Amino acid sequence: MCGITARVGTGDAVDELLAGLRNLEYRGYDSAGIATVTADGLDVIKRSGEIDELCEAVEASPVRGATGVGHTRWSTHGPPTDANAHPHTDCLGKVAVVHNGIIDNYTELRDELSTHEFTSETDTEVVPHLIEELLSAGYSPEQAFRRAVDRISGSYAIAAVFEGSDAVYGTRSGSPLVLGRSDDCCYLASDVPAFLEYTDEVVYLQDGDVVIMDADGYEVTDTDGVAVEREVETVDWDPADAGKGGYDHYMLKEIYEQPTALRQSIRGRSNPLEGRADLEELPEGAFDGIESVHLVAMGTSYHAALYASTLLADRGIPAQAFLSGEYGSSPPPTDDRTLVIAVTQSGETADTLSAVRSIQGTGAQTLAVTNVVGSTITRECEDTVYIRAGPEIGVAATKSFSSQVATLTLLSERLSHDITGGTPRATTEILEALSVLPDDVQRILDESTAADVAAEYHDSDSYFFIGRGVGHPVSLEGALKFKEITYDHAEGFSAAELKHGPLALVTENTPVFAVFTGRDDTKTLHNVKEIRARGAPVVAVAAEGTDRIEEYADHVLEIPDTHPDVAGVLANVQLQLVSYLAADELSRPIDKPRNLAKSVTVE
Repeated sequence: MCGITARVGTGDAVDELLAGLRNLEYRGYDSAGIATVTADGLDVIKRSGEIDELCEAVEASPVRGATGVGHTRWSTHGPPTDANAHPHTDCLGKVAVVHNGIIDNYTELRDELSTHEFTSETDTEVVPHLIEELLSAGYSPEQAFRRAVDRISGSYAIAAVFEGSDAVYGTRSGSPLVLGRSDDCCYLASDVPAFLEYTDEVVYLQDGDVVIMDADGYEVTDTDGVAVEREVETVDWDPADAGKGGYDHYMLKEIYEQPTALRQSIRGRSNPLEGRADLEELPEGAFDGIESVHLVAMGTSYHAALYASTLLADRGIPAQAFLSGEYGSSPPPTDDRTLVIAVTQSGETADTLSAVRSIQGTGAQTLAVTNVVGSTITRECEDTVYIRAGPEIGVAATKSFSSQVATLTLLSERLSHDITGGTPRATTEILEALSVLPDDVQRILDESTAADVAAEYHDSDSYFFIGRGVGHPVSLEGALKFKEITYDHAEGFSAAELKHGPLALVTENTPVFAVFTGRDDTKTLHNVKEIRARGAPVVAVAAEGTDRIEEYADHVLEIPDTHPDVAGVLANVQLQLVSYLAADELSRPIDKPRNLAKSVTVE
């Protein structure tokens, strides 16, 4: 939700601020703006619409300055207009503020500041006016910033610049903020890709941190102004990974990056000879005493969690996947025999962080499965396993789902070994299937006939996706991808549920995608026959030679023959391609689906 960027150092800041905003568009693209510090005061330019609108405005009215802040917005308070775009300023135009999050007490603060002239409908605007009050009372910019932040409640990341000062002031509470440093500049942003082309040295700020950056460097303090040490880490992402690399869309690029992402996820973690999954982050005996597993996640990550809960149940481990937003509101009973696994690509998903916090003090063990080193979830949980997918820019998640499932499959084998003793032979079969999974995905990318399916059915009324076992979460994920980027109605169901209501929706103009994984295929085939009897077209996603499938399906999207537990990953790649190609047929803005942002950092 929203993207913040800031920069201070030598040379001009404008080009780097605009580049940072382009790199953060996946966090929001309703409006954008920048503010720079000049010899004459602050220059602020902001526009509704995408970053291109802002760039055109900057080109028409050039601004300069070595220090500045920028923002790309995902609307929460007020529609996307020029007035509601960030940065927001005080009445005198001496303070400019950008903000990600929600200020819960903004109504009370706005009433308190009733003598000030507000020009937007946003909650953010109370911040510069609070600072203005404190500056007029004689406080320094740093003191005014700190005291204003003390008055705010909610979830936020904030950056501010002041007239006559070459410093950038920033803080966070519940929303991500990361600092980057190079030899002659410092950066602040919601996410690393904003400045990755300029530096790979980063500092992940924690809740309550206040950072002051100027031409001489930076200092991080706590809310009382006491200096704190935060480790400088090196990000191993290649700047090219955050670009399109010649593809038309980030989503397509990331679909095609899945073989590489899977190799990174699996590398060094699989020992088929000993029938053992080796997760280097977890010590021996990490799960001693664990008797049940709760997985908490939202969106695509929830589908990966549901996939893992099926794997764990098959291994005799009581496991259940929960939507984080529901879990945090009404957490089920947990104790020291419960493992709570938080699955989140960004590590900053507000609902998932809230779910983990809701069971603090119960004795439950917590484990994060995430993609981002240094993210908040890694500090909230006792242990972390990284999916190692590399940066994912597309709003519609693709390679992160595959990497999450591969990592969770390895984790399931490790849990099985620790809790039930496991079955080395069975583990070996799965690990061998995982070892060739990247090559199997590459084969699909090279040979898929998804373009034919998308061309034939892109103008249908609705789309349904069904599957059993691990095919069920894959059907849910397939429907989610389809609705996210085509804007057409799509639903996923357990195939077992079809006759209990959803079959009433099936018509000759509602294609049904049926996922076959090599387990319970006979039952799924019965469902396909029922669908065909109602005149609906069927697209089967199935391994080569699946019994009688070509007899009953209008189209078959083939996947290489593999272990049933990993077949869902391959089926999902075919469904990703169908969604992408159908959206392309419809000329949808695939990387910028309406009303959606990549990371949901507010509840």
